[in-house]
Amino acid sequence: MPVPRVLVTRPAHDAAAWVQRLTEHGIAAEALPLIEITPEPPTGALAQARQRLGDYAAVMFVSGNAVTALLGSDPDFFEWNRPLAGIGSAQAAIETRAWSPGPGTTQALIRAGWPPARIDQPAPDAAQFDSEALWAQVAPQVRAGLRVLIVRGGDAAGYLAGRDWLARRLQQAGAQVDQVLAYRRAAPVLAPTARARALAAAADGTLWLFSSSEAIANLRQCLPAADWRGARALATHPRIAQAARDAGFGTVHDTRPALADVVASIESLA
Repeated sequence: MPVPRVLVTRPAHDAAAWVQRLTEHGIAAEALPLIEITPEPPTGALAQARQRLGDYAAVMFVSGNAVTALLGSDPDFFEWNRPLAGIGSAQAAIETRAWSPGPGTTQALIRAGWPPARIDQPAPDAAQFDSEALWAQVAPQVRAGLRVLIVRGGDAAGYLAGRDWLARRLQQAGAQVDQVLAYRRAAPVLAPTARARALAAAADGTLWLFSSSEAIANLRQCLPAADWRGARALATHPRIAQAARDAGFGTVHDTRPALADVVASIESLA
């Protein structure tokens, strides 16, 4: 059997990058974004957070989108040899560590100019790239009174949303946690062609690649009457795989989220 065609369901910008990577590995892939990302204005709370980076021992970014919203993608944002606005000295800025849940976020931090030596992320061989795997790396840094900023997403109404496991764990350890809304997530409005493609992919052998349970929830919202019993899904976390099963997907596999593992999993389903 040929390698299945893959539908990438990440937000548009991320989906395009994944389509390119999969195509480079000889896998036919197309984007069907199921999460719409709207950055918060680079003023107000985000501007205050940027000015106060040096007040924190660590800044945890939940995703590459969080990095872009707070820091932009211009490495000139960090000119580590001069004082940064709102921070007493360049050394104060350098002492702030960035916490990343996975390689995509880490690459966004590096593109924004954050020194790689000041980035903490899960071990390369971690079973998953998530908050629990990140905690395994950063827990030794945490002490009572440690100040941590979490840069995260929210729902369409602007309320913080998503897993708050790490925030709770930090607070239990005595850390002082602040959080700032970087972007809003919402279900997309699918164009007629996208709706038709999604319905066709429910039964034509296409492999749905899910990296978020929210994408599955949005798919169900967009197509509430669709029958997914003949659909196939590859999920990058066991929790996401369970969400696909709960949605009615007939065949569900899970994989580590690293590109090499995703490619190997797709090829194994040929």
